[in-house]
Order: sequence, then C-alpha cells, then structure tokens
Amino acid sequence: MRFLLALIFSASILAASGACAETRVFITANGYGDQCLARGDKCGASVARTYCQSRDFAQASSYRRVDPDEITGSVPKSGTNCSQGHCDEYVAITCQR
Repeated sequence: MRFLLALIFSASILAASGACAETRVFITANGYGDQCLARGDKCGASVARTYCQSRDFAQASSYRRVDPDEITGSVPKSGTNCSQGHCDEYVAITCQR
C-alpha cells in the first residue's frame, strides 16, 4: 500500500514539474525592421529565438506584432528612444526556459 501511495505521489510531482516552466512575454520595438518577426511568419523564428537566448531563455514559443494601443504605459512615438524610425512597430516575443 505504501509503495502504491509513493508511486502516485512521485507521478504527480513529475506531472506538475512540466507545468512550472517559466514563460515571459517581452514587448520590444521592431528595431530590426524584420517583417517576418512582425507578421509572425516562420522566417522570424531565428530572430525570436536569438532574442530569447540573449535573455537566458531557451526558446521562443511565439512572436507577433503588437499594436501600440495594446501596450500599457508610455510608448515613444519618435526621438532618441526611437531606433531606426520603427517606433510604431512593436513585437511581442514569448520566451520559455
């Protein structure tokens, strides 16, 4: 009986460990001007993966264009914080560890 109880407990711990993977969404200006990334096309996967890896995440699970109205807080329209004139193009990249 104890063995069965221990087995069930171990199985539940293993099942729960997969659900604890850390996920984070990064919103960034599309300074690359990469339309593949902004459209969510397959060709943007390498840019998204590199972005996630530069922040110590293993992979990018998704990426898409984000409308500036979807972003809470201050969004620059132009000026010194605007890299290469793409301030109206934002990309959400979802990274996982």
